[in-house]
Amino acid sequence: MRRAAKSLPLPCWPNVGWCTDLAAGMTASLLGEHWNTTDVTTLAAGVDAGGRKLPSNAWMALRRLGWTTAAPEGVKVNDRIVRVAQEQAGRALRSVKWRADVVAGILATWPVDPKKRTEGEWEAVRAAIPGGEFLLSSVIRSRTRQIAAYLRENGCLPVDVFELEPAPRGARMLLLSACDGQQASIERSVTEPTKVLLRMQLPTRPGPQKYADWSWVACTIKLPPTVPASAVLHLPTLRIVGGKVRADLAYTHPVPKAQRFGHTVALGVDWGLNTLLSAGAARLHPDGTITGLGTGAQFRASGVLAKQYRLRKQSERLHAKTDQYARLADPALDGKQAVLTEEIRRISERRLNLNDALAWAAARWAVDQAVAAQATVIYLEDLRSMEAGGMGRTQNTRMSQTVRGQIADRMRHLAAEAGVAVVTVPPANTSKHCPHCLTPLRHRKSPDRPTIPGWKWAICPSCRWQDDRDQGAWRRIVARGLTHQTKTVVDKTSGAMVIRKVVDKLEAVAVITATPKTSRNDRSKTGPTRPRSNRPAPRRRGIPSPALPSGPAGKRPEGHAPTDRPRLPRAAHRHQGMTAISTPTTRQRPRGAALGAGFHLHAHATPPRWAESTPNLTVRMGSLS
Repeated sequence: MRRAAKSLPLPCWPNVGWCTDLAAGMTASLLGEHWNTTDVTTLAAGVDAGGRKLPSNAWMALRRLGWTTAAPEGVKVNDRIVRVAQEQAGRALRSVKWRADVVAGILATWPVDPKKRTEGEWEAVRAAIPGGEFLLSSVIRSRTRQIAAYLRENGCLPVDVFELEPAPRGARMLLLSACDGQQASIERSVTEPTKVLLRMQLPTRPGPQKYADWSWVACTIKLPPTVPASAVLHLPTLRIVGGKVRADLAYTHPVPKAQRFGHTVALGVDWGLNTLLSAGAARLHPDGTITGLGTGAQFRASGVLAKQYRLRKQSERLHAKTDQYARLADPALDGKQAVLTEEIRRISERRLNLNDALAWAAARWAVDQAVAAQATVIYLEDLRSMEAGGMGRTQNTRMSQTVRGQIADRMRHLAAEAGVAVVTVPPANTSKHCPHCLTPLRHRKSPDRPTIPGWKWAICPSCRWQDDRDQGAWRRIVARGLTHQTKTVVDKTSGAMVIRKVVDKLEAVAVITATPKTSRNDRSKTGPTRPRSNRPAPRRRGIPSPALPSGPAGKRPEGHAPTDRPRLPRAAHRHQGMTAISTPTTRQRPRGAALGAGFHLHAHATPPRWAESTPNLTVRMGSLS
């Protein structure tokens, strides 16, 4: 299942707005009535009063339990609109069950010091939460901070999550999937497969008082090119965003099934900061040895992340100003505060759009690397619970705001279409140990500063291997994934494939075997000298070049300047040499942003260099266009 969003024509949005207001009001009424532990537990049990299993559709489950709602007095709505409200309320009530269990487990084992749990308190809270053994530590910490804030404000602990959080408001959306053909229908155009016709009944006035105030409205949706022509379309969800109606269109099409194990070629992906992703492929041989395929590649997004950092600082300054205006409570400053609030909203939208573009670009790059290497699985380091610390305020903030979760979700989405599995592996010691001998590495500032301690460059004191820290990390990740692939399980909550624990016996053989050199060290003569062919011209030009047609003035004359390798794009040429990864001494000058070059000038990928060359396996160096 894949989702796409496209704007509908603007003239129909008032009708959709009136309808969404009706559905949102009924949804809020249902949520307020059943926002308690008893009703949520009853719905999560999955059976009705007679012991029958509840339907999977939320609106049908609520009707089986007798939880219904109605429009305000004097307003006429058909039964399909009531279904929409019940579906939205049922989904919200089902989703809160997990949060209720987490909060209940934390409250039952409230620590002495909420800021720092002891080892015994961690074991107790995980045992009190259903499935807490594999729950992320960051989730428990965030919920603990939420409860601690409630404790400071009210002087007592909340009873449950329903006291901690108020009942949510009904979102302004129409879940047309709960309707049938009497309310909405969708049909693909026969002459233009890229267009679909959406027909639905909408009110012709706010607060319709009779059924005659409802009429059929037709809207044409142009499908994006990512939707296959053979895909089965489903009724969309309509949302009002910025005065426009957006349709979240769901469609289904067959894709190859990804396997949990049985892989021989895999791609390992490691997270970074300026180098957002480092990836490389490896092969598992029948004798159990693992060899690397090439030297790997990198996805650099330092320019995009720098722009995100600037937008974040600007947003913080604007928030500080609006907070100061709120404290002053001067009516004369209301106009300025409104202007700043609108500017904060615009900056937030820019940050969201930039994060979305970066996540799609990085995910597409990683999947392309897997397809080029003919890998059937991508092993991804699981850093969901990482909380950056110890690297300074700036670095900690930048590490915490990277879009790792979005990249992983989009990577699974794109890999599913190619039949490639995406499996997360434990991150422990992936950058600490040597990928060839598992010896603890010595980290240095850069290869040109081998005596200065740092974190970027890794040197093995045993086998003398040295390389970028991230280059060694992806080797450790892919080796760990290939050796632990029989331990891959599917998470029941998210449906993602994960390797939960590292087995010491398997970890001992999770090493990359160095490939023997193909060239001989002995250069002595072993046979007759091959005859040299007569060259039509000497290797060094001894005569003037032939006359060329007149060209633009100032053209460089022919000489010995190398022409076999093009220069890197402008934004990728700063401080990114192999032996110049130390801290730059000059300030960054984002020339691409100043010239309006946009997103793609600031995100670059290195070309893969695979050991086994096959046709069309290289990715073009340059911008990700």
